[in-house]
Amino acid sequence: MGVKLVRILGAATAAYSVAIMVRPVWLARPCGLTDDDGQVQESTATLIRAVGARDAAIGTAMVCARGPQALQAVSACRVAADLSDAVVFGTVLTGQQRVKVADFAAGWGVLCAVAAAGLGRAGRRSKPASS
Repeated sequence: MGVKLVRILGAATAAYSVAIMVRPVWLARPCGLTDDDGQVQESTATLIRAVGARDAAIGTAMVCARGPQALQAVSACRVAADLSDAVVFGTVLTGQQRVKVADFAAGWGVLCAVAAAGLGRAGRRSKPASS
């Protein structure tokens, strides 16, 4: 299940990341980064697109990586990105957004870490026993 779960999480990450690159408001709104009229400033949209590009690359790599070591390495990148997002959003955002967005990022990171841990267990089970 580890490989399949990593690929599903990677596909979901890539899809959402492309979506926020096209429509930055989909990340800006939950983060409370829109103007009073619900618009996203261009500087904010630029940063959201950069985060989206990073995450689209990592998500795509999670789908395409071959072999347990490559999958574990790219999963570690995903976990590091999510946990760093949780720290940044958790320290910079205010109010309800802080908790909601930081918890979501941390939760996604933990889910990816659990999936990556499943890769290690699956790899150990599939190795032939040594004499």
